[in-house]
Amino acid sequence: MKTELPRLGAIPESETLTRFCVWAPKAMRLGLHLPDAGRSEWMKRDQLGYHSIVAEAPPGTLYQFEFEDSRLRPDPASRAQPFGVHGPSMVERVTVPRALGFQNPTLAHHVIYELHTGTFTPEGTFQSAIARLDDLRDLGITAVELMPVSQFPGNRNWGYDGVGPFAAQWSYGGLNGLRKLVDACHSRGLAVILDVVYNHLGPEGNYLSEFGQYFTDRYQTPWGAALNFGGPESDQVREYFIQNALHWVIDCGIDGLRLDAVHAIIDHTAKTFIEELAERVHDAAEAIGRRALLIAESSDNDPKLVRSADRGGAGLDGCWNDDFHHAIRCALTGENRGYYKPFGSVDQIAKAVRDRFVFTGEYSSSHLRRHGAWSRDVPHGKLVVFTQNHDQVGNRPHGDRLDASAGEDGAKLAAAMVLLSPFTPLLWMGEEYGEVAPFQYFVSHTDPGLIEAVRKGRRAEFAELHDGSEPPDPQDEATFERSKLDWSRRVASPRLAMYRELLRLRRELDIPSLAASADAIGWEDKGCLAVFYGMPARVVVAANFGAGPCNWTLPAERVPPSISWRIALDTASRNWSRKPNPPGAEAALQPAEKALSITVPAKSAIVLVSQSEPE
Repeated sequence: MKTELPRLGAIPESETLTRFCVWAPKAMRLGLHLPDAGRSEWMKRDQLGYHSIVAEAPPGTLYQFEFEDSRLRPDPASRAQPFGVHGPSMVERVTVPRALGFQNPTLAHHVIYELHTGTFTPEGTFQSAIARLDDLRDLGITAVELMPVSQFPGNRNWGYDGVGPFAAQWSYGGLNGLRKLVDACHSRGLAVILDVVYNHLGPEGNYLSEFGQYFTDRYQTPWGAALNFGGPESDQVREYFIQNALHWVIDCGIDGLRLDAVHAIIDHTAKTFIEELAERVHDAAEAIGRRALLIAESSDNDPKLVRSADRGGAGLDGCWNDDFHHAIRCALTGENRGYYKPFGSVDQIAKAVRDRFVFTGEYSSSHLRRHGAWSRDVPHGKLVVFTQNHDQVGNRPHGDRLDASAGEDGAKLAAAMVLLSPFTPLLWMGEEYGEVAPFQYFVSHTDPGLIEAVRKGRRAEFAELHDGSEPPDPQDEATFERSKLDWSRRVASPRLAMYRELLRLRRELDIPSLAASADAIGWEDKGCLAVFYGMPARVVVAANFGAGPCNWTLPAERVPPSISWRIALDTASRNWSRKPNPPGAEAALQPAEKALSITVPAKSAIVLVSQSEPE
């Protein structure tokens, strides 16, 4: 029988009393230090190394943990760090999030919008983001995905250098600001997904190793020491991060967690940390009548992540699908460096639709081995696709968006491929109106040696994938300021109407329900492909990735010529008025006795919707 482990952090028990608990097996004695009161008190230690105490410390009280050698450290499970990662922690009042009648749908019925809190608005706070939620809802978004908000050093960071996993970044508005944003989303029918990082912690302000065996030297991640999820004393490390997940979902009302880079979590136990995490979070949410979504970021093309536990899977709700992005980008731009090396054909886009990934066990020239596994049993809606996100924009030397390499027409074609795909679509902040501001990598560390190491690391990272040009200085505040959205561009954006129309079609055609019937064929010699829904097809997305117009005949068994068709959308059009056929549509469709031919302009997509039953 599993031992019930104590709740970590500072948990108020009344208006004046707070229970403090920390796992610190490396300390035989640990004190609770209250700097404003100028006193310390030794805590009680149990056999597992948990130190706890109930003390007079109302919400708002600053506190630290004091080691026997007088070292003062913030709480590893601190809910608030008003003075940064090196300063004292603060007792945070626990508030129950309001349900507001919100019901979180399954992942397949979501349209996700990823954003970075610090650059989403000029103010860069949770509160200022609320003013833009109506815009997202009206666009057709159903879920807001926040890049990591755990406390990080300074005021500028992507969030993946967080060292206070339980605290929301103070400069964003802290936990109270986050809860207000969650409530504001729920009141508009929007879910909130939070990006969490359980594969490493940042380098500055990372004091966990002083408390216990949180890390292992048996493995390394690309970002530093690996967390101890399978070695001695790993039960308590797992508990720390599972309590963190429950903190976000139960205490803060978050509807889903995006698990960063799970392929970098090394765990050879029979029941892995990811499997235990999925079980605990799902059970806790269901117990209070909620649905919590767990979505992995993984480049392994491993279907076991989203298979149910009774089928030997991890039981996650979804996984990011990088292959779909790589295939579309490379077909549009011809890029072939680094991990783009194996991609570039429209046949691969079609294969991803049919097989879920491009690589499902075939040899990959970037991995120099076979990659992926058979995945056709995975429902499309469990895979999240995109043509822009923080990685695929921000991890370019200058943070340029897709338009810069694919052009406006190419970016619109890519949007149609994602938003009318059988997968779950994700948009990157600003893409819906053609934002031109880059998203560049930025930090605000205080250690000069660390700052220089980050600069060198970014240069090395770009050596293979890009042309070796000097990336912007991550420490320079101007790099951060350049990355902020310019909302004035949204006002007169013609592209915004196209995105609205694409998402209206996704809803009205009920693409998630049609996904099980999705199939695709590529015509590599023409640079064209078609995605079909139904057999015979009821909806067709015909796409031309080539440099000139493409005319081709659709297979009669999938698109019977006896069916009456209408063109519901043409990305090459400038008219999004919902007329039955956009201007020029009559010339695009050429019904014939035995087959249907279609002409699609260069770098564009046409959406066909049937208007009659086949004879």
